[in-house]
Amino acid sequence: MPRSPGSNISFWHDVPLYADNGLLNFVVEIPKNTTAKFETNTRENDNPIKQDIMDGRLRYYPYNIHWKYGMHPQTWEDPKHLTPEADNAGGDNDPIDVVEIGNATLVTGGIYKVKPLGAYALIDQGEVDWKVIVISDDDPKAALEFPGELADILVWFRDYKIPHGKPANTFAYASKPVDKEIALAVIQQTHELYNKLKSGQRENDEKLALP
Repeated sequence: MPRSPGSNISFWHDVPLYADNGLLNFVVEIPKNTTAKFETNTRENDNPIKQDIMDGRLRYYPYNIHWKYGMHPQTWEDPKHLTPEADNAGGDNDPIDVVEIGNATLVTGGIYKVKPLGAYALIDQGEVDWKVIVISDDDPKAALEFPGELADILVWFRDYKIPHGKPANTFAYASKPVDKEIALAVIQQTHELYNKLKSGQRENDEKLALP
């Protein structure tokens, strides 16, 4: 469900990670078949979803993203937490990213219950940037397998910076997706890192907007 106009609910802090029946909450930032790069602003109070800015200009992908893209609330990829499988790279200082592959139309600011299928460990400019692959629980495709779609996701996120003159991104785990169990463990780990940040156990060196 989208956030009501005028609401000051934080998508990052006020939406729980875990839903019922083993499902997870997913906040949509970028709808399918669009190019504007929207993301949860972790440095602004109430963490609104806003279009990213680079070099003073609104940021766009060079071509449409073919899935729904967003994040799991109450997660955080800590730059100080190193991942041995990814050349000891630290996290990218954002909530963990989510790619939803179902057929339903999902809207920016919508909160949906999803089940994880797996994840890719993308390495972007020396930072780990996990991409969790999910599908809405009530989607007709939810009981199917998607090897071809997973390969398409890898290619899209590997190559999307090339038109801007940057090198292709790389992936840990031999460029293969980890399974659901590992994906869930990674999500839980980023939830624990988020809780440490929010509680003050981990210093907020990045000056993120916390409750």
